Amino acid sequence: MRTNTKKDRTLNRYQRKRLISYGVIGLSSIIMFVPLLSALLNSLKSYKEYTSVPIQWIPNPFQWQNYIEVWKMTAMDTYALNSLIVTVLSVIGALLSCSMVGYAFARLQFPFKRSLFVMVLGTLMIPPVVMIIPQFIIFKHLGFLDTLVPLWIMEWLAQPFGVFLMRQAFLAIPKEFDEAAKLDGCTPFQTYWRVYLPMCKPQLATLTIFTFMTKWNEIMAPVIYLSSEDKFTLPIGILSMSGAWFGQEQYLVAAALMSLLPILLVFLFTEKYFVRGASSSGLK
Repeated sequence: MRTNTKKDRTLNRYQRKRLISYGVIGLSSIIMFVPLLSALLNSLKSYKEYTSVPIQWIPNPFQWQNYIEVWKMTAMDTYALNSLIVTVLSVIGALLSCSMVGYAFARLQFPFKRSLFVMVLGTLMIPPVVMIIPQFIIFKHLGFLDTLVPLWIMEWLAQPFGVFLMRQAFLAIPKEFDEAAKLDGCTPFQTYWRVYLPMCKPQLATLTIFTFMTKWNEIMAPVIYLSSEDKFTLPIGILSMSGAWFGQEQYLVAAALMSLLPILLVFLFTEKYFVRGASSSGLK
C-alpha cells in the first residue's frame, strides 16, 4: 500500500513538472508569435487602418492586394534573385570549405595542428567591423566592387564557426570507420567524402541554416560593396524603397514578410536535422 502511494506521489509530481514545462513552452511560443502575427495583420491593412488611434488590430477588409502592389512597385524579382545567388553560393562554399578544414583538424595529422586550430578559434573574437576596410581595399584592387562576388566569396575560405562545428562532428565519429576505410584502400579525400560526410547530416543542416539566415538577411556588406540598383539584394532593396513608401508603410511590412518566407521554408524542411545537430555538436 505504501509502495503504491509513493508511486502515485512520484507520478503526480512528474505530471505537475511536465504540465509546468508545457505551460512555459506554450507561453514562450505565444510571446514569440505575437509580433509575427501583428506584422502579418499590419501588412493586410489600409494606410488609414495602419495609422489609426486607437489601434485597429483586425483589418476590415483584408487588403491582400498589398502584396501584389509591392511586387508591382519594386524590382522584388531582381532583388530576390540576387539574394538567392549570394545565399546558395555561400551555403555551398561554407559546407565544402568548413567540412574539409574541420575534417583535417579532426582526423589528419600535420605539424602545429593544435596551434593552428587555436588561431582559427581566436579569429572568432575579432569584430567583423575591424575587417571591413582591409577587405574593401582587397576587393577594390581585384575589381570586385559593385558585384555579388564579395558577398559570397568569404564563405569559401572556411569561416571559424563552421570549422569548429564540423570538427566536433567528425571527432564524435569512432576511429574504426577511418581504419576500415584505409583497409578498403580509400584515400583521405575518399574517406572524408564517402564515409565521414554522410554521417554528419545534422551538423551540415545546422551550418546550412545558419549560413542561409546570415546571408539572406545581410545588410552591411551589400551596402558597402554594391552601388547599382540591379545588384541590390532583398534587404537593401526593400530599405531603398522605404522613402518611396512614405505614407504607405503597410507596403514596407508586407515586403519584409515576403523576404522572411524563404527562411521559414528552409527551417521547416531542415528542422529535424537542425535540432539534432544543435543538440549534439560539442557534447560528444
